[in-house]
Amino acid sequence: MSAPSVGVEEEFLLVDPHTGEPVPRNSEVAHRAARHDVELQLELTTCQVETATAAAQTSSQLRQDLTRLRRVAADAAQEAGATLLAVGLPPTVPHAFPITDAPRYRAIAERFGMIASEQGICGCHVHVEVPDRDAAIDVGNRLRPWLPLLLALTANSAVYRNSDSGHASWRSVLWGRWPSAGPPPFFESVDHYDAMVAMMIDSGAMLDDGMVYWDVRPSAKFPTVEVRVSDVPSTVAETVLLATLIRAAVMTALDEAARGVPPPRVSDHTLRAAYWKSAHDGLDGQAIDVLDGWATAPTARVLGQWLTFLAPALQELGDEEWVRAEVARLLQDGNGAMRQRQAWQQRGEIGDVLAEAAAATVRGLDV
Repeated sequence: MSAPSVGVEEEFLLVDPHTGEPVPRNSEVAHRAARHDVELQLELTTCQVETATAAAQTSSQLRQDLTRLRRVAADAAQEAGATLLAVGLPPTVPHAFPITDAPRYRAIAERFGMIASEQGICGCHVHVEVPDRDAAIDVGNRLRPWLPLLLALTANSAVYRNSDSGHASWRSVLWGRWPSAGPPPFFESVDHYDAMVAMMIDSGAMLDDGMVYWDVRPSAKFPTVEVRVSDVPSTVAETVLLATLIRAAVMTALDEAARGVPPPRVSDHTLRAAYWKSAHDGLDGQAIDVLDGWATAPTARVLGQWLTFLAPALQELGDEEWVRAEVARLLQDGNGAMRQRQAWQQRGEIGDVLAEAAAATVRGLDV
């Protein structure tokens, strides 16, 4: 059996190149990108756009597609008088964001109020091919313990509203206000999943099944499991790393299921505690190892143990050497949150943070 295909959606922020404040120009940017045969999706707020790759068979193919899409989106933003930022949250913001003028988005804004209007949240969604919905549910159960680690790896929203938020991923904290967001429950079956979604729609906690915001879920559109826990990574290289790790984790989960290995049962409360720890500490802090007696250990050590666990799948993909080298580079040079903080701590100037984020967004696109 060949390795499953992988695809990625990245959400980006549009900001004023001088002030750094979000600007409502997603329609104009999308129009300009369409001239280069790139279809940008309009997000909930008018200061955001989203790219979506084709299904890729290799990490190299995925990298090429991500690079092309970011390049076109960045150029289209510049032509529209904006700057494209790959950040989990805008470093400096107005009090509210204009909602994109579409019937569904207006309905969401009317029902959820300030949860919707105080947004500008940018994540990254990774789709990995699975045989069917039953497999997607089982894989999701097996990925639950690793979601906090992926959050720490990609944390990219330390600075918000001209301040250090005190968290590496403040995006995940704000995103958790949605009633259908965050770590999913452990699902016993597809029927259990469908019943939970129906209950949330009937209660008004979701408008429709498009608002299933759990951080791992069966895709509603594709034959994939979708992992959506991360801040949008600051660079293409970090997004490829994220997608490759998730792909290997899905392969490992499918292999365990085939061998009859039961999925780990981590309580919702434990998982939420691990989420907060990862969101707070990030890549250079401590993590809760939910599979090792709730022990707290350096995130780098827990990540290294996970790489060993994923090694057979990474070797099958031909990506193990690159993945280990990229993780080592990130631990040394820092991910998005670490670099935001370094920029902020130099002078306490938001312009330094914006400059670092803008440079990282297009880093490596012209290679």
